[in-house]
Amino acid sequence: MLTLLDHTLRFPPPAKALQDPEGLLAVGGDLSPQRLLLAYQMGIFPWFEQDQPILWWSPNPRAVIEPDKLHVSRSLAKLARQNRYQVTINTAFEQVIHACRSLREYKEGTWITQEIEQAYCQLHQQGHAHSVEVWQEERLVAGLYGINLGSIFCGESMFHQVDNGSKLAMLALCQHFKRVGGQLIDCQLPNPHLMSLGVTTWPRTRFLYTLKQCQQEQLTPKCWQPGELILCEK
Repeated sequence: MLTLLDHTLRFPPPAKALQDPEGLLAVGGDLSPQRLLLAYQMGIFPWFEQDQPILWWSPNPRAVIEPDKLHVSRSLAKLARQNRYQVTINTAFEQVIHACRSLREYKEGTWITQEIEQAYCQLHQQGHAHSVEVWQEERLVAGLYGINLGSIFCGESMFHQVDNGSKLAMLALCQHFKRVGGQLIDCQLPNPHLMSLGVTTWPRTRFLYTLKQCQQEQLTPKCWQPGELILCEK
């Protein structure tokens, strides 16, 4: 049975999520930083459209990738070596999430509502949400953002305006996250783009167990300091 949330800061166990639609767990509540953080700590995330109530999901299976398992194609490796783009971290979070929202809204509609955008900007200001940016000279051409919990990064969305731009952002994230001791990147739901990068699926039970273990590990605070990311040779 679908759980209806109220003002109380709680979620039902992810195992109670529906099978149809797969992973739908609860409806309602709010997008306060406290509720969002609790959701991610439990392996739950919001996903809904503009005219819908807030919907909370914990799908089974779960799309994930270990940072050192990223599939780097020849074209992506070549692009990384060319230094055509500058890659940074946490220098333009608001621009990245707005681009993720506006580009999808223009093409096919988006779940990143204005309410979502404002909520994740709050999480960024509190040090929980982070972004990777790809620049062509001074123009933002690709990027991604997500939530960090210990040694797991919960990816939320990405965008690109140049070929392989979002893949370059993902490569930079994986390399950086591995360097600072990151263990896993949560990609939530599989799609062809993610699977081409080496993303696999885990049973929800395995993901939740790993999520709990990862939250007990701490990365150095310096890992999210704004600055340039240098891509390693592959």
